[in-house]
Amino acid sequence: MTALALFDLDHTLLDGDSDDLWCRFLVRHGLVNADIQQRNAQMLADYGSGKVSVEAYSGFYARLLANRTPSEWAHWQDRFLAEEIMPRLPPTARALVDSHRRAGHTPVLTTASNRVIAERTAAELGFAQFLSTELALANDVFTGEVRGTPNMRDGKLARIQAWLQEQDLPENALDSAWFYSDSINDLPLLSAVGHPVAVNPDKQLLQHALTKGWPVLDILGQSSP
Repeated sequence: MTALALFDLDHTLLDGDSDDLWCRFLVRHGLVNADIQQRNAQMLADYGSGKVSVEAYSGFYARLLANRTPSEWAHWQDRFLAEEIMPRLPPTARALVDSHRRAGHTPVLTTASNRVIAERTAAELGFAQFLSTELALANDVFTGEVRGTPNMRDGKLARIQAWLQEQDLPENALDSAWFYSDSINDLPLLSAVGHPVAVNPDKQLLQHALTKGWPVLDILGQSSP
């Protein structure tokens, strides 16, 4: 069985936060009201401290997309990738993913960001396997609601377990898997894999990683002392 290499996106492969960048992008181009930015900043602060609920976090960014179709968002997704994402994808992050490909592993991107925000980034990084928070549609229009289990905290572990079943892979495939993440929010999945790696970790994850003896990398993929 091919080993899995799982990657978080924001502050792991991407030097920034996709949700924050997307919200600022929408405000800058007049696609949402400017007062949304204050709520965005609070949402990110609460996420970082682990205070925000999964439903509140996922729902906030889902609502930013409401009342437009996927085709209406496509142009803005392309611009977002070019203007905000490409300058923040360091070569060493790409090299880390490629090192697993060369080793014959299966790379999987798994992010709490929703598909509209993250799918262009996944494609740019060459991920054939991509898990994200999914969005509800009605008559091909985004409703502003999340569909299914958000890909966050315990949900990120549940979603990868469901994906393993869909791929006819055993659940113990995680025993030999790598997972790279920066966030204490990803502790459920980090704790479930055989090779957890903390990348540019927040303070809580850094403390946990050092206690457990997990490898710690910075955002550019260099080993920390």
